[in-house]
Amino acid sequence: MKVMIMGMDGYLGWPLSMHLSSRGHEVSGVDNLSRRKNVNETGSWSATPIKTMNERRIRYKEVSGKDLTFYRGDLVEPSFTDLVVKKEMPDCIVHLGEIPSAPYSMIDVDHCNYTQNNNIIGNNNILFAMKDHVPNCHLLKLGTMGEYGTPNLDIPEGFFEIEYRGRKDKLPYPRQPGSWYHLAKVHETWNIMFANKIWGLRATDVMQGVVHGVLTDDMETDDLITRFDFDEVWGTAINRFCAQAVVGHDVTPYGKGGQTRGYLALRDSMQCFTLAVENPPDETEYRVFNQFDETYSVNALAEIVSKVAKEYDLEGKIRNIPNPRLEAEKHRYEPDMKHLPALGFKPKFNLEDELRITLPKLIEYKDRIEAKRDKIKPKIFWSQ
Repeated sequence: MKVMIMGMDGYLGWPLSMHLSSRGHEVSGVDNLSRRKNVNETGSWSATPIKTMNERRIRYKEVSGKDLTFYRGDLVEPSFTDLVVKKEMPDCIVHLGEIPSAPYSMIDVDHCNYTQNNNIIGNNNILFAMKDHVPNCHLLKLGTMGEYGTPNLDIPEGFFEIEYRGRKDKLPYPRQPGSWYHLAKVHETWNIMFANKIWGLRATDVMQGVVHGVLTDDMETDDLITRFDFDEVWGTAINRFCAQAVVGHDVTPYGKGGQTRGYLALRDSMQCFTLAVENPPDETEYRVFNQFDETYSVNALAEIVSKVAKEYDLEGKIRNIPNPRLEAEKHRYEPDMKHLPALGFKPKFNLEDELRITLPKLIEYKDRIEAKRDKIKPKIFWSQ
């Protein structure tokens, strides 16, 4: 199968490129390298030093004998997006090429507009290029469980049945996004649904939980490692906690720590994406996959990181700090996940197992975390 990965240079895009290639797929990819630029703009860097795309591709060819085709360009440019889709004529487009940070989108009006313009317009350009050149292509789009928010109801996979004033219907599940970034994701979901409605484009909209980990089986050397962001802007809660433990900083959950989310190991994320790629939707079908494994509150997450950190003689003392975000800190969280297990998904790596791989690797790069230690403390507040 010909698979094009938008966002090939990213945290998920790079390991997925290698993983799909190792399974015999013909993989090409696109990236404008903005993640590197944007992280640098906020004064941080990846805890794991990452090679350039050319160095990565050369090294992967050396260890695997396989080529990864790469195009550097911006999906916001319709002519570029149209050109690469027309040239590659992919069977599947995996769209990961977006700005993935809620805090970044909340900095100010410029960062809000940059995030929404990049994500929404880039997604639209892919849809139009598919319609014009590969109308039977499968779009596998990375969304986020954050689109749903924290409703006081169970969370289905995209749609639910509702009865109102004596009438019943099946409707898209209401979205309650919590940042300008999440709002962009919701907008993209509606645009994909509309493209499916008018053009019959087949699509899988993946509502993914928080992915953790830094290594996959395809990363035979550190030259092939993926990035690991740990600062307040780009690092997830679990990444921040791991980095804090490694440098002897208190592990600092935000607020009361009751915020609950779904989590998934990086290697299990690769399994999920592969199942979705290799089991495409029917012609003209739009489907939604919730993609996660375990659910934890932020406090529980901190406690598990602290517990495993102690196995490596790291203190991992927990100290809750004021929450910079406006979010429910005590809430129900019961999401469904039925579609991926029906395709054969069986999670192999629980949180503690993955931490026993992640923490030793981060200890190797302790100096890089220490150098940016001041970037972990939150300085971006939703209410300002």
